Amino acid sequence: MQTLAENLTSQAISPTLEKLILTLANTSKEISHAVRHGALAGVLGATEQENVQGETQKKLDIITNDMLKDALKADGTVRGIASEEEDYVVEADANGEFLVCFDPLDGSSNIDINSLVGTIFSVLPAPAGELTEKSFLQAGRNQVAAGYVLYGPSTMLALTTGQGVQLFTLNPETNEFLLTDGAMAISKDTGEFAINMSNQRFWEAPMQTYISDLLLGKIGPREKSFNMRWIAAMVGDVHRVLCRGGIFTYPTDNKNPEKPYKLRLMYEANPMAFLVEQAGGKASTGYETIMDIQPTEIHQRVAVILGSANEVDACLEYHQVDYSEEPAL
Repeated sequence: MQTLAENLTSQAISPTLEKLILTLANTSKEISHAVRHGALAGVLGATEQENVQGETQKKLDIITNDMLKDALKADGTVRGIASEEEDYVVEADANGEFLVCFDPLDGSSNIDINSLVGTIFSVLPAPAGELTEKSFLQAGRNQVAAGYVLYGPSTMLALTTGQGVQLFTLNPETNEFLLTDGAMAISKDTGEFAINMSNQRFWEAPMQTYISDLLLGKIGPREKSFNMRWIAAMVGDVHRVLCRGGIFTYPTDNKNPEKPYKLRLMYEANPMAFLVEQAGGKASTGYETIMDIQPTEIHQRVAVILGSANEVDACLEYHQVDYSEEPAL
């Protein structure tokens, strides 16, 4: 089996991008070690701090954020860093070629129950000039690499540099990431969907109608039975989509009118959209393609609908219907 380093060399990417990806991968090995030790290392539980998103930070949120930040600042290829756990952008090396956006521990609410969590990252080219928040405000199409590391029964790295999606598994004996799937592909059709059903009453009419039709199965207008899966960590739900197809969505809702969206564009939606598109799927907000969005701020949130191409298209058809004169479900 190819190691990660061997695979990156075969992709003929720049030496600096290769170095950066290996830094991210090596740091994820350390994170995997910390996650595995959990309560034994005293890293479970919440802190008394909140991040810029207004969410209570877990101890591992802070630990993993610092691990990645320190590694990237020392790498030499990184101009600046933006993290879900940082209020502002962080300067790294003034001569760095890249910007890195990351969610250090996606699904951190799962930490204390020993369920799936992961690291999500996005790599952008660094523009010339002074490093500011504006430096990061690039559409997802500008990404030169993206991926996630899933900390589960096995530690797995899904990666794209724009040449398809490769999946690597961490060998616990050698501590090397080995290539286990050289060309991940999402099936165009699916019988699985992932959504937080507890928010159903808060969704817009198009999503309420779409999900209601899925739940009707063979007796409904879709004339097909669907299964629902929900891990409550985007990294786990998207991993399932990449492995066996499906549709994952965290749609617009009105539970909190000031925060109609849940997922972050720069740290979650863009890198996952890049992976999904490279594997043959689609990613949209319901009204526009995610990777075509022009960001307005680094902590921007968006609605997300991604996965099997034909099923995403089916969902988007519901978003083209005018429900304004129909009663809400």
